[in-house]
Amino acid sequence: MSTSDVGKEGVRGARPGREAQVGKGLRRREGRRGGRRGEKAMVPEAEFTSYYGKPVLNPPVWKARDVAAYLFLGGLAGAGSVLAAGAQLTGRPAAARALKVSSLLALGGSTAALIHDLGRPARFFNMLRVMKPTSPMSMGSWTLAAYGPAAGAAAVLDVTGLFPRLGRAATAVAAALGPGVAAYTAVLVADTAVPAWHEVHRELPFLFVGSGTAAASGMALVASPVRETGPMRTAAIAGTALEVAAARLMEHRAGLAAEPYKVGKAGRLMRAGEILSAAGAAGGALLGGRSRTAAALSGAALLAGSACTRFGVFHAGMQSAKDPKYTVVPQRERLAARG
Repeated sequence: MSTSDVGKEGVRGARPGREAQVGKGLRRREGRRGGRRGEKAMVPEAEFTSYYGKPVLNPPVWKARDVAAYLFLGGLAGAGSVLAAGAQLTGRPAAARALKVSSLLALGGSTAALIHDLGRPARFFNMLRVMKPTSPMSMGSWTLAAYGPAAGAAAVLDVTGLFPRLGRAATAVAAALGPGVAAYTAVLVADTAVPAWHEVHRELPFLFVGSGTAAASGMALVASPVRETGPMRTAAIAGTALEVAAARLMEHRAGLAAEPYKVGKAGRLMRAGEILSAAGAAGGALLGGRSRTAAALSGAALLAGSACTRFGVFHAGMQSAKDPKYTVVPQRERLAARG
């Protein structure tokens, strides 16, 4: 055990608990080959620790109140624009207006959370200096730059009644860009070394789209008259089904990397998200068309469920980055598979 520190002046001081832990939790690996017992490994297998107690990965410095809120509000805005265009095309003006306004407000909150996490507004504009198709951050920034004015024009022109043709065109553009806004944040977090995000890069966009659809449907149930919410109740069921199916597929395919989604704070949030979303979708389907109060309560449950899911995904990633086993074990499994 090391009891000293080495510096320019030589050996000095005791540093208890700071030594590298090698050989802790050893296992003897023996096997049979050709009827004989295999030799013991000369170097024992160490526990998943690192030098001086440092994690294998540096966890992201993002704050939940900023980045998790950014993930939730972005999904609400993007999916809301798609539902707003559908409501406008099917002759539901009140629902369309409510969704356009809510998308604009959600976009504003999402942008404020992103800028607050970045520290300076200029850092967002620096992302627009180049367009790099292979970078989720670059493409997401350009998507937001195009989506923001379209969503803003759609909401303002609908509320004021000015330039209806231009308002319809803005609504169409926002609806076309809405799915990208709802899903690109999943690609953004999955394009990192964080195990709980990277290992589910195929399923996470579907989870985000389903969660965003459920949230936008919930907003429509809260803010629209009951007579216009029929398609939104159907969208709530579809979004919740997609969200739950993607979560189950993540747990099945991701192996050890899916564990953070089931335990601790992230596990509680993910379970709460599923329960609230299912309750909101069921309540909207059964009672949302009859009672304004039931529709509002169902919509609030859908919004809360989507928020819990986004915060659960965020905390699962942070937890997996802090524990070295989520990085080391999958790497060893891939090496063993190649061998």
